[in-house]
Amino acid sequence: MGQNLIPPNSGDGEDGIESVDLKAALEERYLAYALSTIMGRALPDVRDGLKPVHRRILHAMRILKLDPNMGFKKCARIVGDVIGKFHPHGDQSVYDALVRLAQSFAVRYPLIDGQGNFGNVDGDNAAAMRYTEARMTEVATLLMDGINEDAVDFRETYDGEDQEPIVLPGAFPNLLANGSTGIAVGMATSIPPHNAAELCEAAIYLIKHPNASMEKLVEMVEGPDFPTGGIITDSKESIIEAYKTGRGGFRVRAFWEKEDTGRGGYQIIVTEIPYQVQKSRLIEKVADLLHNKRLPLLGDIRDESAEDIRLVLEPKSRSVDPEILMESMFKLTDLENRIPLNMNVLSHGKIPKVMSLRDVLKEWLQHRRDVLQRRSRYRLAQIERRLEILGGLLIAYLNIDEVIRIIRFEDEPKQKLIVRFDLTEIQVEAILNMRLRALAKLEEIEIAKEDKKLSEEKAQIEELLGSEDKQWATIKWEVNDVRKKFGKDTVLGARRTRFAKAPEHDIEAIQNAMIEKEPVTIVLSKLGWIRAMKGHMADFDVLTFKEGDALKTAFHAETIDKVVLFTTNGKFFTLGADKLPGGRGHGEPVRVLMDMDNDVDIIDAFKHDPKRKLLIASTIGNGFVVPEADVIANTRKGKQVLNVKLPVEALLCVTVSGDTIAVVGENRKMLAFPLKQVPEMGRGKGVRLQKYKDGGIKDVCVFDLATGLTWQDTAGRTHTRSKEELGEWLGERAQAGRMAPKGFPRSGKFTGN
Repeated sequence: MGQNLIPPNSGDGEDGIESVDLKAALEERYLAYALSTIMGRALPDVRDGLKPVHRRILHAMRILKLDPNMGFKKCARIVGDVIGKFHPHGDQSVYDALVRLAQSFAVRYPLIDGQGNFGNVDGDNAAAMRYTEARMTEVATLLMDGINEDAVDFRETYDGEDQEPIVLPGAFPNLLANGSTGIAVGMATSIPPHNAAELCEAAIYLIKHPNASMEKLVEMVEGPDFPTGGIITDSKESIIEAYKTGRGGFRVRAFWEKEDTGRGGYQIIVTEIPYQVQKSRLIEKVADLLHNKRLPLLGDIRDESAEDIRLVLEPKSRSVDPEILMESMFKLTDLENRIPLNMNVLSHGKIPKVMSLRDVLKEWLQHRRDVLQRRSRYRLAQIERRLEILGGLLIAYLNIDEVIRIIRFEDEPKQKLIVRFDLTEIQVEAILNMRLRALAKLEEIEIAKEDKKLSEEKAQIEELLGSEDKQWATIKWEVNDVRKKFGKDTVLGARRTRFAKAPEHDIEAIQNAMIEKEPVTIVLSKLGWIRAMKGHMADFDVLTFKEGDALKTAFHAETIDKVVLFTTNGKFFTLGADKLPGGRGHGEPVRVLMDMDNDVDIIDAFKHDPKRKLLIASTIGNGFVVPEADVIANTRKGKQVLNVKLPVEALLCVTVSGDTIAVVGENRKMLAFPLKQVPEMGRGKGVRLQKYKDGGIKDVCVFDLATGLTWQDTAGRTHTRSKEELGEWLGERAQAGRMAPKGFPRSGKFTGN
């Protein structure tokens, strides 16, 4: 136990054991792994928008001459070359990367033209690589345009036997046009696809205005353009902020239309679903929600898709509002999805950082300038070599007889020609390798023409390399050419994703649309146990309770209703009728469903009606009117409305339906006064309703004075006092009142209980 495996002071002794600090060793190795993951696997290069695996796939296809106008080759052949020469990883991971580059529903501008089964939007996998074939698209050739002209640096492959490009020339704005996702160590990237024509337009504008505002750029790059279409519902302000910081997200909704089926009926047709949502899983989710009665407005869903998407949603009935139905679908299903934006990329192929839209486009443009300069220098070197040869050939033509004599009679004609005509070795080699047929006069004229043409081209290239303005003008021309190729008037370049403001609907109506509407009877016991019985019970006497418990209140409601409870600490609590325990057993304690203090009792419970108003009062007779819409609590903690402090408690909560208030105190004195004398508030202590020497309030009632005041005695008989008969009890708020009329219940309650 605890044996030391490394002898003390071993150092680099004869036994060959080296003492290493474990913490330092782990940090060093994990850092190396992290950097390898970040730079060699997960994050794309901002210049060509590719990760190493994608770059190696395209490079291998270029070597195999799989150009758009050439024939297809088996994917197994391509994958074999990739893993054998450039990418020593699993064949399936390489094939998966290749497949994705060919999927028109996954990549906005496919880099690979696939032949065979390459999967579908339902999430089905592609066929095995031995069955499928592929070649490059025009977009891929644009990315590699000039790669043979020293446009980019190459490095040795993993085994040192070959060369691979560090980055592609990237004549196409691939990073933003096709997007990218990846998870590295401690960082991730998520870039949605965009419209190439819009990106090119913004890039052209940036050439002239390098410090253009994000607002101006977003006028051109409106937002992502997903291959599967859809509708972006974010505001322009949030889109600008996301592009400015490089972080954010986009809310994408499915595109749908209402289709009439005759006789007042309709169905909803979904033709575009959000990006990266698998259609089959979407339908499964909807079917599951239907089974669990979470979509009460939806009758059925059918998939009538062929090559294009066509999902049919049938409403439960023709009276269902299609807007409300779709809002409930957006809230519960992937018909609405959030696509994150995290433009974490490799700047200059080395530094991972989050970049703004402007920075990404500027770095791509700078890369295009580097490529232009390198290609120009490469072409200039070629021209200079050719001009050197042409210069020697022209000298030979001018002195053809002497050249022939030296070649025929001299032992070392090469050295003799160099000395005689002041030629270089390259020029002499060209002269000695010249065929006899090239001695024709016509050939001499052609060489002179070529020399003149190349001299002019050389001057143009030197002028280009010496002028920054000319370089940017050339880049602008190149980018504009790409913009025309993928313009919005082309099939591939046409914008697919639209923008729209999400319609504003009543939140409550949407929430109700997600609940199956069924009649229930809400039952609350005196000890605070609550339940929801199915159906509307006619006789509450049949209800059973725990021993020592009894009925406090019961009322009819629907599952879409809210149940409001008022407690002695002046708080209102809200419970959804659909969330209440069922009628089996005795229900559950209210305190389990909400955060209610143990020393607090429930005064009343009722079905919420946002159109009503309530009169609430405390034990000392203070109260006010509150709109019922203002008492809804959004949390388990409830909403404080009537401010009370022990020993004072909330006592009464009655519905306001009339113009006069009648108050009875514990002293059996009654006072009636106009309702308008009591203020309407959202929260507070309230005003004095009735004056007491001792005790407090007993009951309160709101009635129409013209109709008269009605109460019930203990025997259940109804008594009514007209306006004239109430004369002596009518007064002003906060007066003491007079003893209750003859026949008023001894309990002091208007209900007689």
